[in-house]
Amino acid sequence: MTTSISEETTFVTTAIKSWDAWVGRAGKFFDSLSDQDMLHEIAPGKNRPIYLLGHLIAVHDAMIPQLRLGELEYPHLKEPFLTQPDRAAAELPPTAELRQNWKDLNSRLNALFAELTPDQWLERHATVTEEDFANEPHRNRLAILLSRTSHASYHLGQLMLLKK
Repeated sequence: MTTSISEETTFVTTAIKSWDAWVGRAGKFFDSLSDQDMLHEIAPGKNRPIYLLGHLIAVHDAMIPQLRLGELEYPHLKEPFLTQPDRAAAELPPTAELRQNWKDLNSRLNALFAELTPDQWLERHATVTEEDFANEPHRNRLAILLSRTSHASYHLGQLMLLKK
């Protein structure tokens, strides 16, 4: 007997595997940098890896309430890494703390993602009203995951300039 996998399951599985791949690549990249390397500009006048790490943590953390899965884990990172540009904050958390936050947050996200069924991934996200969602069903949780995956891959591309 052959078991048929729904299209929704295939799409969600593909999206999560892509997320895992890009987040894993980013994690390996950050782990490959020394604490000193984390403070060097990617290019003159551009962001530093420590800022991009904090930025990605803050953005990924914001997914939790946006996906209607709970509260922010690291609300204190919003100001220095989302609201302000690099070097605007007087002080940033230590690199070691950010590295651990990255690992802990991605473990939490993976656990939360695993709890959702394919149908739940296609439900509205928190920043769209029920009325708007009825007219625009593509504004769903899966769209948030896809967007954040693309965002992570974009910043990893920026970080690759350090290796040149």
